[in-house]
Amino acid sequence: MNYYDSLIALLKQDSRFFTESGILLRNAVYEAAMQMDAELIKLLLTDDVIKAQFFTDIDGVLVFDKVGFGWVINNRQFLPDSYTRYKNKIGLADEHGDLISQSGNVELVFPYKDCVLEGGQTKDDQKRSEIFYNVMLAPNEIDRMLYPKSFCNAKRYTADGMTRISELLSGDNLVIKGNNLLSLSSLLAKYERSIKCIYIDVPYNTGNDNFGYNDKFNHSSWLTFMKNRLELAHRLLRKDGTIAISVDNYEIAYLLVLLDEIFGKEIEKTS
Repeated sequence: MNYYDSLIALLKQDSRFFTESGILLRNAVYEAAMQMDAELIKLLLTDDVIKAQFFTDIDGVLVFDKVGFGWVINNRQFLPDSYTRYKNKIGLADEHGDLISQSGNVELVFPYKDCVLEGGQTKDDQKRSEIFYNVMLAPNEIDRMLYPKSFCNAKRYTADGMTRISELLSGDNLVIKGNNLLSLSSLLAKYERSIKCIYIDVPYNTGNDNFGYNDKFNHSSWLTFMKNRLELAHRLLRKDGTIAISVDNYEIAYLLVLLDEIFGKEIEKTS
């Protein structure tokens, strides 16, 4: 077996680099090498000939020559009659080269997705500057914002009238006035994985001033606003729970993809 045949035989041990019909995905191998893919490097190290060709021992540390390896992969002598990675299909693909149409893993990417937005909804809140707290850069601020809050001015209404209370009973029905993100995060301590049904009447984001709340979000801000709240709602729901969302055609397409990402595509959806 010559050098090139040995390399192909080695690469066949990783299903990412070949189609089901046995065609080598040259570009997939090249991209994995350029990204210093751990599985590829470990595979190459299993063959002494390949190891000697592409790895240099520097004071006991093996250094991978990805430039040299890439040159070999792209050399016509290596695979003179190869197909391209994408063969004869046109479509959107994920980072592994799999067409999205053939995959259940679809992710909606938008600015500030890695942030938490407090997102006030009153008309007064609309005038303030909203702050996007990045989950990596501002963990302390996020922890403080989402830490369970104490409910103040609590009142219980019964057939006998209203009384002020200092504790909640397990059978109490709650009406909470305040920011819904802070309210949802505060409910987690007592009600995580125990809610049977959640109904959300979200901002439709129509830009209409006739609503009693802020309905003029930047599109990416609206998505961040919804993502933060849906993630908390997911944690509150029981496994057999149901979430119902009131929304119109302005944002429904993006909302459905966001729901797939958070709740999973396997859930049953109706509209």
